[in-house]
Amino acid sequence: MITQDYSDQTVLITGAASGIGAAQLAAYLTAGARVIAVDRQPIWQQHAHLTVVQLDLADRAAINEWLLAAAVDLAQINIFLSTAGILDAFTPAMAMSMADYDELMMINVTAPIMITQALLPSLLAQNTSDIVYMASIAGQVAGGGGAAYTTSKHALIGWMRQLALDYAQAGLHVNAIAPGAIKTAMTAADFADDGTVAKQVAAQTPVQRWASPTEVADVTLFLTSPQARYLQGQVITVDGGWTLK
Repeated sequence: MITQDYSDQTVLITGAASGIGAAQLAAYLTAGARVIAVDRQPIWQQHAHLTVVQLDLADRAAINEWLLAAAVDLAQINIFLSTAGILDAFTPAMAMSMADYDELMMINVTAPIMITQALLPSLLAQNTSDIVYMASIAGQVAGGGGAAYTTSKHALIGWMRQLALDYAQAGLHVNAIAPGAIKTAMTAADFADDGTVAKQVAAQTPVQRWASPTEVADVTLFLTSPQARYLQGQVITVDGGWTLK
């Protein structure tokens, strides 16, 4: 794990109950940060520097209510890690319902934008601040998800790039991470039964394996560190070489 000192930083992480978000939560607490952790699932971890928020990012009204109620705490945020997201089971366009599409876009795109807009005034008032969006290889190539998921991750990357361009001179440091095959609760179905799907994915990945959430968390620690300040508006692909094909 990268050794960094975040003892003077407050980090907001969405999707922190499991997978990559949980790994980020552990990494930043270990590095000394104060963390506000958001998820619609319970977060059972306890720590003196941890504040837990149970919130459904599919609920626009609930998000607005939380942003208003937590305005004082959110004004202290230095780093926003927008990690929450849902998959769509590789559903093609003709099989996609608009209800499922709307929920996926709300969680994967609209909620990150809503939270970003609420944080921007205080983030821009600082000399330096960071945002890292969790994209996907599905935001770069087709085949990493279904129609809705691929659309959502392309949209999130577009938002990230424009934000990075518009506010670079104000000291807002913005990038994204595009994971490939990461072993999390979201991908548990691939390991079901005899794990045939997981084995096929590993075989098709140049490095011949899945990644752990901690590997993505370590990349995040680097992206929000002083050593990464010249990276701006970039998508850091963590896919074991999948998109080389």
